Amino acid sequence: MDLTFSEQETAFRDELREWLSANKPGPAPTSEGEDGQYAWRREWQRKLYDAGWAAPAWPTEYGGRGASLTESAIYFEELGRARVPMAANVLGLLLGGPTLMVWGSDEQKERYLSPILSGEEIWCQGFSEPDAGSDLASLKTKAVKDGDEWVVTGQKVWTSGAQYSKWCMLVARSDSGIAKHKGLTYFLMDMEQPTVQVRPLRQITGEAEFNELFIEEARIPDANVVGGVGNGWKVALTTLMNERAGLGFALQIRLRQLLDDVIAIAAERGLLEDPLYADAIAELHVRCESIRLLAWKGLTDVERYGQPGPEGSLVKWLWSDTNQRLTQLAVDIVGPDALTVGESWSYELLRARGNTIEGGTTEVLKNIIAERVLGLPRLKVAA
Repeated sequence: MDLTFSEQETAFRDELREWLSANKPGPAPTSEGEDGQYAWRREWQRKLYDAGWAAPAWPTEYGGRGASLTESAIYFEELGRARVPMAANVLGLLLGGPTLMVWGSDEQKERYLSPILSGEEIWCQGFSEPDAGSDLASLKTKAVKDGDEWVVTGQKVWTSGAQYSKWCMLVARSDSGIAKHKGLTYFLMDMEQPTVQVRPLRQITGEAEFNELFIEEARIPDANVVGGVGNGWKVALTTLMNERAGLGFALQIRLRQLLDDVIAIAAERGLLEDPLYADAIAELHVRCESIRLLAWKGLTDVERYGQPGPEGSLVKWLWSDTNQRLTQLAVDIVGPDALTVGESWSYELLRARGNTIEGGTTEVLKNIIAERVLGLPRLKVAA
């Protein structure tokens, strides 16, 4: 694993760093609620798009820069280092677009990729269901063919950004008579129809990042099937393989920044000489460095084997656990003021509670590591 950059990669980093320094998005709005925050992120994506920085890893023919894997990692590290927001259409940029590039028809690529890149059309991901979270293949949302359309009925949950989305990457069961992995189809569902109801889920932070979707005989044209009828499992795997690509680099940079903030507060309060706090900070430092190196190792594996390996689950597991430990330590150092409504560390502490659930629960990630990395036998449940 080589952590040195080539001249081209260094030039890419310096160009991006200079642009970010000269084009800051401005302070986030504080009086317009979640809608104002989302509009702010959408404006930021448009600014990135106009400058050619919305998705540099996309091929040039689709509006990207054809950036290498290392340059893509640099891109997310620099976004994190500049403390700028993620683009509003992050799921479209990281999941929807790359999936269409692999499985989409020429017509689908022509129709959807440009509005994804500009943020004109926002995308969400309709995979999880109340009884099919980690076990995607057990989903129950049903799609029935009706002429040149599909009629879809079911429920999805934990759908990020659904309240702002035009399109949903939806996986539904199109054939219930065959093995559950083989009876799935991947659709692009128009969210702007009365048969699709979005119900926001309010979190402990007061935000509603996630939503429930209630789908009652929604209509999807046959032209909006991606990858062919019955091939939804393979198409969905492509989406899931891209799910954490890039974001891990931004997250590990932000984790490092939060730790530096904690160290600065501890220094102000004269706590760095206290062995209890010094040991806790030292452990967090080691964890941050481990996550950074694991993220780069994952990128090396993609370059070597052509796709991310199961070790990527380890990065997400360690990051979520470390972020929870870090925010708890910050509150211990700051004291009761950290629990004041509107205080930044209060938000960080509360938001971190969901880290070990979202994007793959820690329990599931541990099973993946045990079985697919360590080669341990699968757990057998007694009848």
